Amino acid sequence: MRRCLFVAIIVAIGLSSFSFSTPAEQGDKQPVRKKFGLEKRVPWTTSKVVGSPEPPPPYKTEPAFAKLPKFDEPLDMTYAPGTNRLFVAERMGKIFSFVNNKDTDKTDLTLELKDKDGKKQTIYAFTFHPKFKDNGYLYVTWIPDGSKEGLPKGTRVSRFTVKGETPVADRVSEKIIFEWPNGGHNGGCLKFGPDGFLYIVTGDGSGIGDQLDIGQNLSSIFAKLLRIDVDNPPPGKAYGIPKDNPFVKTKGARPEVYAYGLRQLWRFSFDRKSGDLWGGEVGQDLWEMVYNIQNGGNYGWSVKEGTHDFRPDRGKGPTPILTPIVEHSHSDFRSITGGLVYHGKRLEELRGQYIYGDFDTGRVWTFKPLGIAKDTFVAQSHRELARTTYRIITWAEDADGELYFVDYTGGAIHQLVKAPTAKPQAAFPRKLSQTGIFASTKDHRVAPGVIPYSVNAQLWGDHAEKERFLAIPSNGQIGFDEITYPQPSPGAPPGWKFPDGTVLVKTFSMDMERGNPKSRKRLETRLLHFQQFPGTQEYGDQYWRGYTYVWNDDQTDAELLDEKGLDKDLDILVSPNTVRTIKYRFPSRAECTLCHTNAAKFALGVSTMQMNKDHSYDGVIANQLATLEHIGLFTKKLPAAPAKLAKLADFNDAKHPVEVRARSYLHSNCSHCHIKWGGGNAEFKLVVDLPLKELGIVNVPPAHGYFKIDGAKLVVPGHPEQSIIYQRMNMTTLGRMPHIGSRVVDEVGAKLVHDWIKGMK
Repeated sequence: MRRCLFVAIIVAIGLSSFSFSTPAEQGDKQPVRKKFGLEKRVPWTTSKVVGSPEPPPPYKTEPAFAKLPKFDEPLDMTYAPGTNRLFVAERMGKIFSFVNNKDTDKTDLTLELKDKDGKKQTIYAFTFHPKFKDNGYLYVTWIPDGSKEGLPKGTRVSRFTVKGETPVADRVSEKIIFEWPNGGHNGGCLKFGPDGFLYIVTGDGSGIGDQLDIGQNLSSIFAKLLRIDVDNPPPGKAYGIPKDNPFVKTKGARPEVYAYGLRQLWRFSFDRKSGDLWGGEVGQDLWEMVYNIQNGGNYGWSVKEGTHDFRPDRGKGPTPILTPIVEHSHSDFRSITGGLVYHGKRLEELRGQYIYGDFDTGRVWTFKPLGIAKDTFVAQSHRELARTTYRIITWAEDADGELYFVDYTGGAIHQLVKAPTAKPQAAFPRKLSQTGIFASTKDHRVAPGVIPYSVNAQLWGDHAEKERFLAIPSNGQIGFDEITYPQPSPGAPPGWKFPDGTVLVKTFSMDMERGNPKSRKRLETRLLHFQQFPGTQEYGDQYWRGYTYVWNDDQTDAELLDEKGLDKDLDILVSPNTVRTIKYRFPSRAECTLCHTNAAKFALGVSTMQMNKDHSYDGVIANQLATLEHIGLFTKKLPAAPAKLAKLADFNDAKHPVEVRARSYLHSNCSHCHIKWGGGNAEFKLVVDLPLKELGIVNVPPAHGYFKIDGAKLVVPGHPEQSIIYQRMNMTTLGRMPHIGSRVVDEVGAKLVHDWIKGMK
């Protein structure tokens, strides 16, 4: 139904009673192999990584109807014209009503949709006819059999007649208005416009990448906003076509189409004063958008995702692609819920502003639409209003224009209120020494309870050396391989489920004289901070925030970088007489989220396949998984001995076959994006545990250009010179992969992939 989410950059902090030293500090100390690297766990109690470095938002939330029973997975809410009642639809086929009074404590069942066997059906949205007081018409988008996708008439808009002072819909009064096949996206909104016509969103009907290539195709109703006339249908029809629909005279076009190129317009609304139409468009890989929807408007999907290329080579519709009024990267939003232009009285300072939110992050933003020309708007005073832990599934207004939002997971209805003046609180640490991670920041010696770790297959970082730590607050525990969402995702390994307040830490250092560890300087320490949300993994119960601390020249401390990131020139002595300047990138908070995605389970290095290896705990060599189990860091015993659990190969170890090493390299460096739902919008996978033929790369044409290479395919067996995956690893300009996190070619890694392709039969 929704996409689900994504966010931050790797780091780790742990737990231990030891002051761990770096390998260089260990000198000639001879390592000793033991069964466990740590004998007991020491709680990490010094964390100061709490909250956010950004100032508190100006609004908070409160329950709007505190005495009302909770709803079960509510999806939509609205009011019935001419009444003092609000209505809420639950996903599994029920619509309830209640009196619009803050002290109301009772709901009444208006409609229940079940099949002949009593199985509940799925409701996506509902609305009332503008003349509901006279005709009692209720319109519902629902799926008669929600368990079966791809049914030729799987999604339906039906009209029901509601009667009674306590409103009840007559189930047998159903009149089917419109039907289309159900698929991965089924729209999720229908409204009557000020023109009296019914507007219906369909969604693009596919799970990923507009697989049907239908977004720009006017002959299909998928990925469209439709407009129909339910009051004046021709004889024998359920609806008519408004004469000013934009494509009624376009050959081959569906006459119902009002706007197109919309992947999943999750909630749209009409400004009750101006009539302007606004919608929140759920993107796929990296962006969430707010659009002002125009008659005949083309909103780009799947040629564009917002203002950004998605499948630029695909055919385009007959009208120009319009740009969003605002767009958010997945650092802010990950599954937008479109809102409303507020015209109530309770929040006077927000009148005339469009208020909207995000399902995954619980954030609420606003802007004032400013018309600068005919049908052209800009966002004035665009800002964040509130941060919540709710799953904002829909916004609603009552008859007076007062604003509410619905929490899908908790089942309650909430409203915004002005936040009181913030009480003094502990400031977010602006220096690394203030985080509680290090006992001695200058010496890079971690605090008790912070556990060092290492990985099997390192992510390339432009020659940077890395030290990693894991910090679990107090006595928190990790759920081993408990994170499996999103599925189905072929080959995606499970992830670990962390307790609230977990911090992952990674310090990056650079040899200023290449190959000379004595010239090494610390550049940055990245933190990945975990916040637990209520609900389940399917509904975004985890959120990771990435922070970068930049080390000073004296190597005594590091300062918190602002959210925009930083470029810095580094002069590296690469040979006795040659200095090379590289532009090193300290990542922004948004960049962190591009790799640390929901599909990759966020914590890239702290995973079974990466950590199933030996590690030196101050000269004591032991398997990391066995050690963490021994000190009680996992909620349960390991399902098997580490030797029988999955692991990545060390791709630098020549004892492994080239194919094993290359696949491990690609998994570590590329699969967090190139995995289903991962944000890499080329439709292939680079996960290590799928057979080669299921990766979708061998002799497959590239989706984003041939780069003037004759006969180019993603991988051409025996011919790395024609293989786009290899060639893009060697680029340093537009087209380079990875496109973030690195600007220097990994010559060793590229040669490994070259040799693998060269040796393919």
